[in-house]
Amino acid sequence: MRVRNSITAVICLCALYGASLPGTIDVRAQQSGGGAAAQQSGGARPAVTYAIRNARIVTASGPEIENGTLVIRDGKIEAVGPGVSIPPGAQEIDARGLSVYPGMMDAGTSLGLTEIDGGAPGTVDIGEVGDMNPNAAAINAVNPHSAHVNVTRANGITSVVTMPLGGIISGQAAIINLDGSTVPEMAIVPSAALVVEFPRAATSTDDGSYFEPPTEVPITEAVTTRDRQIERLRKLLRDAEAYGRAQDAYARDQKLPRPAQSVVLASLVPFVRGERPVLFRADRELEIRAAVRFADELHLRAVILGGGEAWKAAPLLKERGVPVIVTGVLDLPSLEDDYYDVLYANPAKLQQAGVRFCISSGSTGSAVRNLPYHAGMAAAFGLPREEALRAVTLYPAQIMGVADRFGSIETGKVANLAITDGDLLDARTHVRYLFINGRQVPLTSRHTELYDQFKNR
Repeated sequence: MRVRNSITAVICLCALYGASLPGTIDVRAQQSGGGAAAQQSGGARPAVTYAIRNARIVTASGPEIENGTLVIRDGKIEAVGPGVSIPPGAQEIDARGLSVYPGMMDAGTSLGLTEIDGGAPGTVDIGEVGDMNPNAAAINAVNPHSAHVNVTRANGITSVVTMPLGGIISGQAAIINLDGSTVPEMAIVPSAALVVEFPRAATSTDDGSYFEPPTEVPITEAVTTRDRQIERLRKLLRDAEAYGRAQDAYARDQKLPRPAQSVVLASLVPFVRGERPVLFRADRELEIRAAVRFADELHLRAVILGGGEAWKAAPLLKERGVPVIVTGVLDLPSLEDDYYDVLYANPAKLQQAGVRFCISSGSTGSAVRNLPYHAGMAAAFGLPREEALRAVTLYPAQIMGVADRFGSIETGKVANLAITDGDLLDARTHVRYLFINGRQVPLTSRHTELYDQFKNR
């Protein structure tokens, strides 16, 4: 992916939020006081030991602690519990009446890859030309200074999986923290998963024009096109498997002919060997089942991304151990004869069926901040409250293979924390303090800046 033009991005930011609604901005303005506001995002900041006391601590992996203390040292949780001693010299935060939650993770975004979707193409670096781009790494195009970063983390979201879009193999997703002045400072796992737009039989094509209706495609032609695309995908993955074996053989015995080098095939080797997950974007039941069968055939570590009708394929997903990153919880039904709550209740049905899942906003950037409300809606439609919280904290970390470091409040884990004055998934709740990598980060954003600018007019 090409490197984004930072100057162009900055110039265009004024157009991005010039008409933003204030919403809960007045609350965010209140939050930005104190030491957090004085700190700048990213950069070399001195390590500070913090002690958060008198807090209700929601661990997400164990029982809640009604009145406990949490100690942060060197970016990690050093101690947590009701009887923890406060280290000498620690900066204390009296969290009486507040709750400490693990920071949320959105596992299905393109945050940092696009700034202004329409009218400013210089700020969009979300995909590449062509259908097969496994070597296109999202981490190379992330804009650390995106206005979406501060807006998103102010709502308690501390990390995301950001991924390219388009084509058949879109590229490689990265897990990043939402704090840092440079990409290396933000990176958690630079190459976390391969993103595949699993081919489907599209009976209409839409070029995005407001003036031209979608073009109808005969079903036989749509099926033929889909099957041809799947075969291309299968062949490329098998070629990558053979490429990896050839490279291994040459490494063991350099008397063999040296294999030809291929950047495309080399980038696929960890995924075809099952070392890293492959995210199959699929919504309809037929597509989900086809993606699972395809992954079984090629021995891939499949994860379904989207999964609007995953509840219909729940027995298969449970049997094969395929997790689902559920997006679109707040969307309207896609079929006119669906019940109004078919997407609201999707996570609850997966949970009841024993399918591993997490909840994502599915946003390219501007709406990632709404992640807690996706989980809150799922909780309102049958998903147990504790499961809804884990669906945006612990479960995405487990699915993406970083639960040993993120997703819950446990000793030794990275201190990504949100301190709130209410339930994290409630729209009325305000985030009062935020920690990423054990550093307190400001809760200012483009929204709070606009509020401060215009509140007295």
